[in-house]
Amino acid sequence: MALLTLEARTAPALWRHVLEQRHPRPAYLEERPDGWLEVSWEEAGGRVDALARALLARGVKRGDAVAVVARTRLEWILLDWAIMSIGAVVVGLYPTNSAAECDYILDHSEAVFAFVEDDEQYEKVASVFERPIVRFDELAEFGASAGEDEPEPVGEDDLATLIYTSGTTGPPKGCMLNHKNLVSAALGVRTNLEDGSDTVLLFLPLAHSFARIVHQAAALHLSTLAIVADVARVPEALRRTRPTVLPAVPRVYEKIHANVVGEIERSSPVKRAIGHWALRVGATKRPTGLQGRIADALVFKKVRARLGGRLRVGVSGAAPLGVDVLEFFRSLNMLVIEGYGLTETSSSLSVNDPDDYKFGTVGRAVEGCEIRIEDDGEILVRSDSVFLGYFKDPEATAAAFTPDGFFRTGDVGEIDADGFVKITDRKKDIIITAGGKNISPQNLENALKASRFVSQALVVGDRRPYVTALITLDWDEVNGNGRDPDELVQELVDEVNRDRVRVEQIKRFTILPRDFTQEAGELTPTLKLRRRVVQDHFGDEIEALYL
Repeated sequence: MALLTLEARTAPALWRHVLEQRHPRPAYLEERPDGWLEVSWEEAGGRVDALARALLARGVKRGDAVAVVARTRLEWILLDWAIMSIGAVVVGLYPTNSAAECDYILDHSEAVFAFVEDDEQYEKVASVFERPIVRFDELAEFGASAGEDEPEPVGEDDLATLIYTSGTTGPPKGCMLNHKNLVSAALGVRTNLEDGSDTVLLFLPLAHSFARIVHQAAALHLSTLAIVADVARVPEALRRTRPTVLPAVPRVYEKIHANVVGEIERSSPVKRAIGHWALRVGATKRPTGLQGRIADALVFKKVRARLGGRLRVGVSGAAPLGVDVLEFFRSLNMLVIEGYGLTETSSSLSVNDPDDYKFGTVGRAVEGCEIRIEDDGEILVRSDSVFLGYFKDPEATAAAFTPDGFFRTGDVGEIDADGFVKITDRKKDIIITAGGKNISPQNLENALKASRFVSQALVVGDRRPYVTALITLDWDEVNGNGRDPDELVQELVDEVNRDRVRVEQIKRFTILPRDFTQEAGELTPTLKLRRRVVQDHFGDEIEALYL
C-alpha cells in the first residue's frame, strides 16, 4: 500500500484511509462466550469516533496522556485509534504491573485519564490514581456521552504514544514515539497480502510496541485481526479463526516444535521412525518434492491442521530462533520469518521478506532505514521510525544517539554481502571471561533451548574463570522420557560443547527447581530474560558453580 495514498503519516489519517476503503471482510474477530463475533470496519469506525468525541467532551485534549491497563482486547485497540485521533498520547500498561509500577508510570507520564479492563484493574489503579477511570464494561455508556467538539489537527511530529520499557537497573524509561514513527513502521510491514484476505491472530500484549505495529499494519492492509486476551486460548483460537499470519515471540514457535518432537518420541517404534524420517526430509527437501509430499501426508498435514490449516507465514521477533525450528515450520509449508526492531525504533528496523529470506538472519533493512555497524560491532540505525527520545530524560536521550543522528541499538551484529543483518547479542550481555575472551551467551542459550527437555537457560561467565549455565526443565517431557535429568542435561551440554573451542564451552551447570517467570520479574512480557534479576534470585546457585 503506497505511502501516497495517505494524506499524512498520522494515525488518524491512516484510520480514515482504511475506513474509506469500505472493505467487506471483518475488521476484527472478538472472542465471546458464545463464539467469535465479527466486527465490521463500519462498526469499528463508529465506535472509535464515539470514544474520541467522548474523550473531547471530558476535557481530554491534544497532547494529554491517556492510560490503558488491560489484556489484548478489542476495546484496547479501539481506544488506541480513538486516543490518537484527537492528538492525545496513548500510555499502555501491562495488567501484570503492580500498583507501585502503575503509580510510577501514571505519574511520570502525567496521565489525565485511564481506561481499565475490569474491577481488579480498577481497584489497583484507583489506589494510586485520582483522575477519571473508566472500566471496559462502561465504554458503551461512555461513548454515548460524545459531544460535537472537533479535535485539533494532528501532525506527523505530534507525540502519539509513550511506551515504557521494562527497566532492570532502575525505573522504566518512556519511549516517545510520534505519529510519523508509528505509521512509517506500519508502512514497512511486508508480510500481509495487499488484497485484504489475511487473518492475523494477535495475542501479544498491546502495551508492547510489537503488538502495536501488528494491529496498525493489519488495519493498513485491511487484514482481519483475531484478538485473543488469554494466551492459554491461543491453541483453540488457531483452530477456530484459522489465521494466515501469526506474529509471536520465539518461545511460542519453540514450544510448538518441541511438542511435535515430543509426540514423535513418545509414539510407537514404527510411528517414531516415520516421524524422524519426516523431520529429516522436512529439513532438507522442498515440500513440493515427492519425499516432501509423502512426509507432509504422514506427519506435517496433521500438525498444520492444529494450527488452523491456513497459516502461510509466521513473524518472530524479540530473540533469535534456531535454524532447526525455522526449517521445521518451512516443512509445514508455513514460513516463519525473523525480524528485528526495538521499542525505540517502533519495532521496525529489518525483516526477512517471505519471498526473499535467509535463515539465521533478521533480514534486510526496511525501506527508508539506514543501518551501519560501529567498530565495536554495535548496530546503529537512522530512519523515520526511530523515536524522539526518552520522556523527561535528556541525558539518556543524548547518550542514545551518535552526533550524526544514528540511534545506538545496544545490539552487536553484522551485515553480510547480500545486505542481511545478523544479531550476535546484546552489547551489555556479552560475557568477557577472566581470561579476556568475549563470548555470546545467547548462542549457547539458544543451543540449549533447542532441546525439548529445556524450558529456559541462562549462561554465566562474565569476569569468571569459565562458563556455566542455569537450566530449567520441561518436566512433562523429562518425566515422560524416564531418564535421569542430570544425565540427560549432561548429554545435551556435551552436544552443545562439541563444536566449540574450550573457552566457549559450558564447564558446569545446575538444574534449577523452578522455571523463570514474569511474576518473579525474571521474564519480560515478551518472555525475554532479565539477566540481572535471574542472577540476583539464583546468586547462591551461581556461586556454587565456581567453588
